[in-house]
Amino acid sequence: MPNRVSRRELLAGAIGAAAIPSAAGSAGAQSGDTTSRPGSGASRLGERSPHVTIQRDARGPVASRTPLQDLQGTITPSDLHFERHHAGIPAVDPDDYRLLVHGMVERPMVFTLADLKRFPATSRICFLECSGNYPTGAGPETKPEAVCGMTSTTEWTGVSLSTLFREVGASPDATWFLAEGQDAAVMTRSVPMEKARDDAFVAYAQNGEALRPGQGYPARLLLPGWEGNSNVKWLRRLELADRPFMTREETSKYTDPLADGTARQFSFVFDARSIITAPAWPDVVEPGWIELRGIAWSGRGAIARVEVSTDGGGTWQEARLQGPVLRQAHTRFRHLWRWDGAETEIMSRAVDDTGYVQPTRAALRAERGRRARRYHLNPITAWRVRPGGQVEYRVEEPWDA
Repeated sequence: MPNRVSRRELLAGAIGAAAIPSAAGSAGAQSGDTTSRPGSGASRLGERSPHVTIQRDARGPVASRTPLQDLQGTITPSDLHFERHHAGIPAVDPDDYRLLVHGMVERPMVFTLADLKRFPATSRICFLECSGNYPTGAGPETKPEAVCGMTSTTEWTGVSLSTLFREVGASPDATWFLAEGQDAAVMTRSVPMEKARDDAFVAYAQNGEALRPGQGYPARLLLPGWEGNSNVKWLRRLELADRPFMTREETSKYTDPLADGTARQFSFVFDARSIITAPAWPDVVEPGWIELRGIAWSGRGAIARVEVSTDGGGTWQEARLQGPVLRQAHTRFRHLWRWDGAETEIMSRAVDDTGYVQPTRAALRAERGRRARRYHLNPITAWRVRPGGQVEYRVEEPWDA
């Protein structure tokens, strides 16, 4: 039986420990006794603890990745949301912001930011993901954020696109609309009207505050579950038409060559994907019980289940999902595994509520062919566990090899 300690003895021991000076200085300053004097006061802007050094992995001036391995839960802090830019971040004055909606409408209109905020607001927790969220040239010493860290989940708030289109009197013959940004790249994408009538909206807030400049401030298009490039940031124009506009970003870019020599265009919806975020490089594990943790997501809907293999894909076991499980949002999973110390590979595969199963790399390459670009790739990702406990990314041969 464990020895019982009275409350008096417990308090006496704690006070005694606090009274022992450390080698670094006095008890009040260095011993960890936070009860000896008041702490710091409230501030205008909250900050992380100095003991927390979490930050994004920046890959040059055009992209930064979310540190998936360092996050808890499913909501990505706004300042850790991944970024991808094609011509830098424009500085847009909100007082000068204008959104033009025209084309096949009864009443072409221009909306200010204040106008957008006067409409009934809608909020949605969903993920965004870059179409090119796939590693190239990755070695064994690769963290999860470098494998697929260009995805994040946050709460977005704005006005439904269907509301705006009713306001301007959208023609029933309009089947597509063009979304145009005001960055130096003048990003433009064609989007089917079905998405506007479903769940698309113009977002002006993220996680309860105004959009960050890197996320499209003052307003952006938000298409839940669809490729990041189509979620046009710094949105300035919406034009309705009866056909797609065939812009640069949907002809020479963001198309998918297939194995039969044809190409798939308008690959909007993200297929189900998952990754184990712990253990992963540079973790070192010991034989015994280990909890495997990770995230899964699907643009098709909600994650139905996640299966985990601890023998290199030989057998699969169902992992436990961590609530809440939301549509088109990151979902946490966990699985308890007893490692015997032998070298092996651990991996996960997601299954969404449409029945879609995340494919192996071999199956995906057989369908897409060796000419496939890095767009819209979602193969199963593996980590190799060495006999000494070192966890490494399992390096794949080049896609076109």
